[in-house]
Amino acid sequence: MQLEYSSLSDAGRYRSNNEDAVLTDPAHGIVVLADGMGGYNAGEVASAMAVEQIMRELAPILEQAGSSAPVRELRRAIEVCVGNANYAIYEAARTQAAYAGMGTTLVMAVLHGQTLLVGHAGDSRAYRWRKGVLRQLTRDHSLLQEQLDAGLITPDQAAVSPHRNLVTRALGVEDTVLLDVQAFAVIPGDTYLLCSDGLTDMMDDHEIADVLMATSQIESRTAELIQSANANGGMDNITVALIQIAEVPKKSGIVAKLRG
Repeated sequence: MQLEYSSLSDAGRYRSNNEDAVLTDPAHGIVVLADGMGGYNAGEVASAMAVEQIMRELAPILEQAGSSAPVRELRRAIEVCVGNANYAIYEAARTQAAYAGMGTTLVMAVLHGQTLLVGHAGDSRAYRWRKGVLRQLTRDHSLLQEQLDAGLITPDQAAVSPHRNLVTRALGVEDTVLLDVQAFAVIPGDTYLLCSDGLTDMMDDHEIADVLMATSQIESRTAELIQSANANGGMDNITVALIQIAEVPKKSGIVAKLRG
């Protein structure tokens, strides 16, 4: 499979600082994205700690494990690395007054052969674009999602709810964190989108799909998603990361026949 990676982060139209963070490691198939929260500058500290520590610990594990490592072992490695990052953020928030109350949401992906492992905590999301259909792969850990699941509010009410940014799970809030990890089979032509809620609060799924439909060029897609979220208000920091699995053209003609 031919793989492409792209990520962009923008402060948005109203925030003076950017509390989102994103790192990609194409060599090991890792993308980690975090949306920080907390007091002045503390949110960006938490998100940076999360992406940097997870990437620093996970990359050498994947290097050593190799392509034949069982998915269950990689899932456990992800959980351990995220747990370590969570505890580091929790301890910094507990012991340093400037960082009191800080935390961060997280969404990450690890591509291993033809399997994509997706982990998340909070309301940063992962989507899959496949054959013209956009599917949300993660389920928000938020008060709003709990209200929707319980039938207490409708999707239309959720869209204007004042509680839409209250998360029920995040890194750094407690000394342990429960990470949801799922495995998905990938096929050529897939695009995977990871994003902070600065994108999904400003764009609904149909608008995101329209951008992905308009072009297949990965850099254009990331830039257009940021621009569209800003055009729709840009009320928060906006971060997107894309993984594209390119379709390999079929061989044709005499050479293909000779090669069998």
